[in-house]
Amino acid sequence: MSKIIAIGTALPQYRHNQEDILQFMQRVYAANAIEQRKMKFLYHQSGIHSRYSVIADYSRPAQEWKFYPRTENLEPFPSLEQRMAVYNKYAAPLSVDAIRNCMKQVISSGEITHLITVSCTGMSAPGLDLHVMELMELQNTIFRTSVNFMGCYAAIHALKLADAVCKNDNSARVMIVCTELCTLHFQREATMDNITSGMLFADGSAAALVTHNDFPATGLKIENFYSEIIPKGRKDMAWELSSSGFLMTLSGYIPDLIEEDFEALVNRSLKRSGITRDAVNYWCIHPGGKRILEAVAKSLRIDAPALHHSYQVLEKYGNMSSPTILFVLKQILGSSPAAGEKILAAAFGPGLTMETFMAIKEA
Repeated sequence: MSKIIAIGTALPQYRHNQEDILQFMQRVYAANAIEQRKMKFLYHQSGIHSRYSVIADYSRPAQEWKFYPRTENLEPFPSLEQRMAVYNKYAAPLSVDAIRNCMKQVISSGEITHLITVSCTGMSAPGLDLHVMELMELQNTIFRTSVNFMGCYAAIHALKLADAVCKNDNSARVMIVCTELCTLHFQREATMDNITSGMLFADGSAAALVTHNDFPATGLKIENFYSEIIPKGRKDMAWELSSSGFLMTLSGYIPDLIEEDFEALVNRSLKRSGITRDAVNYWCIHPGGKRILEAVAKSLRIDAPALHHSYQVLEKYGNMSSPTILFVLKQILGSSPAAGEKILAAAFGPGLTMETFMAIKEA
């Protein structure tokens, strides 16, 4: 068995109010007053107050832009190479900040035996894992692996890997770090996918330390994992490469799919854990957007306050893709759950994939 000992988070330098981002997006997407009013309504209904980015431009006047050209049509539009250069500059230091926040007063960097890096917003070789190793001067014999391009549910997949490692090695100290710079991939074409992505996504990093249950510190015991793929949603959520960055497909049908299928998924997950829904004390749901959280609440027939940790993360940070579920879990742990209380976590991503895990607070 394994447990999560600590969670650390980190955010990039620039905090943008959603209202300021709206003005940037209106400049790019809204050609007339009617479109501007429509976009303003969408932003005011997003449930997001602020987001973070490695790019300063989103809340600055055009004359102060540094990443995007100061032209009306944003030409020459940033290429994939330019975006990856920014990713390579900022992703590793942000990851290190999250790891150090996670490690403090728990272990030293020299005690980390395994490193799992998670990202879908940047790729290179040598990759994020080696960059983190170099910055932290980790042992060059460390076991490392990367989870790439899985999207918002990838943190749970990484926890599965860490759980498998710790079950087979009592001495394992597995550090997971999920780092996404989603705002690098802004697209200027006024499609609904691009408008929705520009309204929701943000940058951030989260790290989790996973050990065997024998580790001498109180943690969150991982009890069970359960996942399913909904093939009919395969084309409704996707993430693809292009010459101008990564392209997001985020259909408005996703909340309907989740509302239709999520309760049955949860019931099967709980059955595998051997508990009933009434035994769940906390719902740790990935806040992919306000409509997704509303769909989860409708599917499970629970009140919105049951998801208040997810709503708070959405409000403060937006959807950061893979780190987001760990932000929610950290907030739940910060509310001091009692020993024996149960947390069911769930996240959604391309496929359409639904991933869950059950965890219990140790005494």
